[in-house]
Amino acid sequence: MNARRSKKSTKKNRMSSRERVLAALNHRAPDRVPVDLGGTFCSGAHVSIVAKLRQGLGLDKPGTAVKLWDPYQILGMIEPDLQDALELDVVNLTGPKNFFGMENKDWKPWKTFDGTNVLVPGKFNTEPEPNGDILQYPEGDKSAPPSVRMPKGGFYFDTIIRQEPIDDTKLKPEDNLQEFGPMSEEDLKFYQKQADYLHKNTERAIVMGFPGTAFGDIALVPAPFLKHPKGIRDIEEWYISTVTRRNYIKEVFARQAEIAIDNLKRGYQAVGDKIHLVWMDGSDLSSQDSLFCSLDGYRDLYLPYAKKLNDWIHTNTRWKTIKHCCGGCEPLIEGFIEAGYDVLNPVQTSAKGMDPQHLVDKFGERIVFWGGGVDTQMTLPFGKPDEVRQQVKERVKIFSQKNGFIFNTIHNVQCNTPVENVLAMFEALGRKV
Repeated sequence: MNARRSKKSTKKNRMSSRERVLAALNHRAPDRVPVDLGGTFCSGAHVSIVAKLRQGLGLDKPGTAVKLWDPYQILGMIEPDLQDALELDVVNLTGPKNFFGMENKDWKPWKTFDGTNVLVPGKFNTEPEPNGDILQYPEGDKSAPPSVRMPKGGFYFDTIIRQEPIDDTKLKPEDNLQEFGPMSEEDLKFYQKQADYLHKNTERAIVMGFPGTAFGDIALVPAPFLKHPKGIRDIEEWYISTVTRRNYIKEVFARQAEIAIDNLKRGYQAVGDKIHLVWMDGSDLSSQDSLFCSLDGYRDLYLPYAKKLNDWIHTNTRWKTIKHCCGGCEPLIEGFIEAGYDVLNPVQTSAKGMDPQHLVDKFGERIVFWGGGVDTQMTLPFGKPDEVRQQVKERVKIFSQKNGFIFNTIHNVQCNTPVENVLAMFEALGRKV
């Protein structure tokens, strides 16, 4: 009798994935730690890892092709059957086009340099150059200059800088706003349809992004999806300009914020509270052991515009917001909280000042940590399975102390990571793999 009561009680208290994530986002105790793989553009896995995971779990036969979800980072698509097998709690509502400006449709076969069979969008260029490199073109249009290059034998694409000579007398803020234009009616209908489907057909928390919310996101600066980007498009020049052309950057950010709020308003009319989190930006403001801007610089240049967007979201929706920042960003976290971000990702614990216990003690009641679950620089790719299990269990214990933790690796799982280690990570999380 007691055993029966215990079993019924356990089943009754079990949360859905969506409830589990929302509990963590609100610093309430979930029934178990929420887990993400592929719910954002910085929490996925290289397509070769996804292929090996699917084979290891018996979902695919060896050699079966996996869809390339994000060709810029070579991320594999986490299909519903893999989400179910790993008991994942988050799903991404992706846009109609990928980071190269191509629609993810008309899939065709390709093989990566490491020998993984994949499916790529129809406009993805699979023809190598004479030296073996692979070039990609914005929107798949070969009449435009190529925007990214994968060196022969490489694992990822490198951005090709297409910076026109800068004449400061002719520099116009709207040139650096090309990629943040108003969402089209067609896009809004696409997002509405996807939000309706995911809300009805999954119990997972849904993450979505909107154009214009990313201030100074360095991945966007070279704009590999634009055929002829204008303005400041060289990465080095952009970082220099945050000091030497700060008034110009402020004008870009001010207008960008206006565009973003309009997109948020129209986006909310389309998807409502069927989504749960907004991926705000991927602006890395720190390196492994230093900052890309001073504390005063963050407060002067970034915080006011981020706060404006976060304030609108928190006043008008139930959405939570995610701030991405790699590296040793500990000195900036207080500013992230002041700007209104709810979540910090990827929590690079190997960087300066990012000790897990320190982060929890200092910020754990005021911001949710999404990531930090295992070190993707050393432990996951180079450790033994038992070392992975041990670190995962330690991180879950530390980051869960104040009920504001969503498990994810530190950024994406990289190519050549042993699949045995990835499976060990899920074993440590209680998954039956």
